[in-house]
Amino acid sequence: MASQYYQAMQDNFKNNNKSREFPAHSAKVHSVAWSCDGKRLASGSFDKTASVFVLEKDRLVKENNYRGHGDSVDQLCWHPTNPDLFVTASGDKTIRIWDVRTTKCIATVSTKGENINICWSPDGQTIAVGNKDDVVTFIDAKTHRSKAEEQFKFEVNEISWNNDNDMFFLTNGHGCINILSYPELKPIQSINAHPSNCICIKFDPTGKYFATGSADALVSLWDVEELVCVRCFSRLDWPVRTLSFSHDGKMLASASEDHFIDIAEVETGEKLWEVQCESPTFTVAWHPKRPLLAYACDDKEGKYDSNREAGTVKLFGLPNDS
Repeated sequence: MASQYYQAMQDNFKNNNKSREFPAHSAKVHSVAWSCDGKRLASGSFDKTASVFVLEKDRLVKENNYRGHGDSVDQLCWHPTNPDLFVTASGDKTIRIWDVRTTKCIATVSTKGENINICWSPDGQTIAVGNKDDVVTFIDAKTHRSKAEEQFKFEVNEISWNNDNDMFFLTNGHGCINILSYPELKPIQSINAHPSNCICIKFDPTGKYFATGSADALVSLWDVEELVCVRCFSRLDWPVRTLSFSHDGKMLASASEDHFIDIAEVETGEKLWEVQCESPTFTVAWHPKRPLLAYACDDKEGKYDSNREAGTVKLFGLPNDS
C-alpha cells in the first residue's frame, strides 16, 4: 500500500511538475543552495562568480552577481540561521563570505590549496573547507581565522557536520564514511559504506538519517543513531554526484549523469517522481519550506546547439499552468 504521503506528493507533482530555467552564469553552474528562510537561491559557477536570486511566487528573479574570486566557484552554502550570509569555496585558494544586504564580500580567508567543498556548522560558528590536497580547514566564522587544520591520508570528497554539531563526517575515495568527534576531531568510526568512491553526503533536516551517494550509482540511507544502513536506492546508473532531502525529511532527490533526477520517498525507497534532464546534473537543492527543487545541469551536452552557453539554474515543482 502506498503511504498517504506518497499519494499526496504524487498528486502534488501531477499538478506541479513544470521546470523552468533562469539565466544565471556564463559557464556551467557547480552548486546551488537556498537561504535558511527560502527567500533566496545562490549559485556558484565555473565563471568565477556567485549569483543570488530572490524567489518570487513561481520564478527566480536575479538580485545580484558576486565577483571577486580568481577561479571557479566550486561549492557554496548559506549560514544555517542567518539568511543574509553565504560562503563560497574557490580554486583560487580562498573562501569568501558575502552579505546580501550590502552585496559585499565581508571576508576573504586564504587557505592552503584549491578549495572544492565547503559546509557551515549547524551552530553557525565554524566553516569547514576541503581542498584538492585532502586538507580540511576549520575557520572561525566570526574572526575569520583558521581554528584547526587536518590533513587526511585519503581522498576527501564531501564533508558535513551532523545536526547536533558534535560529529564531523567525511566521505572518501575508498568508499568509506569517516566520522570524527567535534570539536576534538578524534576519529570515532570509519564505515565501509560502498565498494567504490563515496562522493556525497547529506543529513536530513529532522536529524534521523543521512544519505551517501557513490560511484557505484547507489544512494544509501543511514540511521544517524545506530550508524547502520537502512536502505539503498538504486535507480541511477551513473555515479551519484549530488543529494538533497526535502524540508520535512520525507523525500530524497539524487542525481548523476543520468538524464533524470530521482525523487524517492525516504521511508519506503519508492520512486515518487523523476525530473527529466537533457544532460548530467551537478547539483540539487530542495527549498527549505516547499516541494520546489533547484538544480543545475551541464547544458552544453544537451540537445541544444553548442553556441548556447551553459549556466542556467532550474526550478522544478512549479504549477503546470504557471
